Amino acid sequence: MLAQTDNSKIPRECCTICKRVLKADKFKPFCSKRCADVDLGRWLKGSYAIPTDERPSDVTDDEF
Repeated sequence: MLAQTDNSKIPRECCTICKRVLKADKFKPFCSKRCADVDLGRWLKGSYAIPTDERPSDVTDDEF
């Protein structure tokens, strides 16, 4: 007979915005349309960016 495992220790998929457990795949990887819209807003505002030391090509030395 196999021993029963404690399922509460198994990681569940969580929303990337609010960290709630996902109940459906409709908005995956988010739990709701609201969280999906929050993420979209962050993308559109430029909140998600890879930091770099490079200057943008359209900026002069005076502006930097």
